[in-house]
This record gives sequence, C-alpha cells and structure tokens, in this order.
Amino acid sequence: MLEVKVPSVGESISEVQIGQWLKQEGEWADRDETIVELETEKASVQVPAPEAGYVRNVRKQREEFAAVGDVLCDLEPAPAPDHPSENTNEPVADSSASTSQPASSGGPDDAPRVMPAAQRLMEERGLTASQVTPTGPGGRILKEDVLAAKAHPLPAAQQPKSAPVLQTGMAKSTSGEVSPSASGELNRMEEVKPLSMIRRTIAARLVQAQQVAALLTTFNEVNMQPIMDLRAKYKDAFIERHGVKLGFMSFFAKASVEALRRFPTVNAEIRDSNIIYRHYNDIGIAIGGGKGLVVPVLRNVELMSFADVERSIGDFAKKAMENRLLPTDLEGGTFTISNGGVYGSMLSTPIVNPPQSAILGLHAIQDRPMAVDGKVVILPMMYLALTYDHRIIDGREAVSFLKTVKEVCEDPTRLFLEV
Repeated sequence: MLEVKVPSVGESISEVQIGQWLKQEGEWADRDETIVELETEKASVQVPAPEAGYVRNVRKQREEFAAVGDVLCDLEPAPAPDHPSENTNEPVADSSASTSQPASSGGPDDAPRVMPAAQRLMEERGLTASQVTPTGPGGRILKEDVLAAKAHPLPAAQQPKSAPVLQTGMAKSTSGEVSPSASGELNRMEEVKPLSMIRRTIAARLVQAQQVAALLTTFNEVNMQPIMDLRAKYKDAFIERHGVKLGFMSFFAKASVEALRRFPTVNAEIRDSNIIYRHYNDIGIAIGGGKGLVVPVLRNVELMSFADVERSIGDFAKKAMENRLLPTDLEGGTFTISNGGVYGSMLSTPIVNPPQSAILGLHAIQDRPMAVDGKVVILPMMYLALTYDHRIIDGREAVSFLKTVKEVCEDPTRLFLEV
C-alpha cells in the first residue's frame, strides 16, 4: 500500500480542509489522476495519485481538517483493469455502510456516477440523474451540478428520511408547515458546520485590518456614459481581434494604474517603521467563486493591455468557479478593486486587504438626474469608494486619487494620451 498524504502547500500553511473526494474507496485511479481536493486558507489544492491503483482506507471525510503530512488514504498499486468502473471482481463497500461511497443513480450501466453529497441534494430537490448535467471527472455528478439544475421538490410524503429531525416541542401540520406544539413552545433547528479554510482566512484578515489600520473611506461618483459609448462602438471589433469581451473592469484597472502613478503612497505599505514604495502595480480583483470571495492578482497591470486585463480576469473567474485557483494566484498584490455593483450594491465601504493600504470599491450603475451646463439630464452614474489607511495616506492624496480615477473614466482618451 502507498500512503497518500497531505502535501506541503506553502511555508505558512500547516492545516488544510478536505474538499471533494473525486475518487471513492475501492475506485481505480490512474497515475497523476486527482484523488481529492484540499482547501487551504488561500486556494484549492489537488492531490494526485502517486501510482496507478485502487483507493483504500479513506481516513478523512469531506470538511474534516488535516495537518500537512497526515495520511488521507492508501493506494493499492495494481495493473489497470480494462473497465475499472465496471470491474465486478473488485470488492466495493456498500454505499449504506459508508458515506464515502458514491450513490447509485439507479440508471443503466452507462449512467453517470452520483457523488454522495449530490445524491442527497438530488433527493431533496426531487431530481433524477437524467435531469442533471454531470461535470465531474469521468462524467460524475457533483453537488455543484445539482445546484445548477432546476429544482423539482418532492411531495412532503416522499421527503427522504435522512432529513434533519425536529427538536422536541416542534409539531408538523398536515401541510408540512411547522407549528407550535401543544405546550406552545416553538423550537427551531440549527445546523453546525465548520468554517472553511478560506472563510477563516477572510475573517482573520478583515479583523486584522480593523484592528491594525486607521481606515477611512472617501467617495466620489463617475458618469459611465463615455465608457459605455466606447464599449458599444468597439465591442464587436474588440472581440474579433482579441477573442474576449471589453468589460468595465479593464477601464478601472488602467485608470487605477494612472492614479497610482500620480499618488504612489496609495500603492505603498507600512512595514515595521518603514514605508515600502512599489514601482509596479499588482492589482487584486475581487471575484465571487465557488468557495466565496477570492482576490486573484493581476501582475504588472501597468504593462498589460485592455485585452490582457479582460482575458486574465476571465481566466481567474473560471478557475475560481471550478475551485482551481492556486495559492500563488492570490499572493501579493499592492492594491485591490472590488466590484459590489455586480450584486446590486449602491454604496459601501470596502475593507483594506492587509498589508495593502487602499482598496477601490465599485458599485451599481444607475440612471440619475444630474445637473449638466445648467440643465437636468439623466446619466448612468456609479458611486466610487476608496477605503485607505490614514496612517500612510493623507486625505488630500486619497481624494485626489479618486478624482483621478473619475476624470480618466469620464474621458478614457486620457489613458492613451497620458494626461
């Protein structure tokens, strides 16, 4: 037997959380094929099979924690079977005896395999395997696939018996609604789940920022009409030439580069008793992924074209949804842009990501009546927010930085003329 252990995933990382088991106990794994995904405080890490063989003795289940060097499972090396998924000579534990086994979809031999978490969710939503599009390795149905499928809840009488048990004092009516018991007491169920590694890191970073830095937020607003007109004019030509859509984020990334050039303190950090000035712009772009908000970093944005920025953001967004971001994708960063507008936020005060000194918050674009040359006109306006560390950045610099971003976005030709 070969031991499959938690690999070293970074100098500062000593603990991981078990994510998705892509190979269940008794299943065949080819050499270098991913067996399990691990969640670190920064990103997901895939653990491959060191040799071809059968997965044995799974020691850690999903959402459990493990230290670097802990054994996750064993691997029994063996010659590759002709049809590993249909091998009848290889004993596989019954799914009712172990939650690590993939549940049967109840279909024919070529039906997709259903992972345990996905099977439970399918039962809750009244879905069959034929109604879900599998995206997992080997055509497996994952929990994420079920979430993406249209829900068809089962009637109350057919709900799975594995549903959480109501606490004493809770009564259920014939309609399935919860009502107080005869004693008049109404209890409510609670579910306890451990914080994910990424969420724990986010929580620690946010608390650190509030405790260490002297945070202040300044606001401005930008007329988005010039950018919207420019995008409309060149969107087809841009896609044809670069193979990627021209979005808003590239304009704000390049506008931030110009503002950071004029006010380098916003791009600096306090380290011990020194100020570290960076002559490069590594800008983090906040992205909502499968495991929550992550901030992959675009390196040297000052050297990137609009197409480079859009392409990189698209690649990071795809990796985030598939939980394939690497720790190196999230490391570093001298400045951050967070777009809460995609979720409908009108105004917010973003929190700085230490050791950075500032973060730019973007918000929803809404038509508002504005005074222009003595007349009231309707314009697509966006509020901007810059949260900064007042220990290193003065108010004048912060306000001027945000004003620069506004001016550049309202007249994008400034980006090309450098004025």
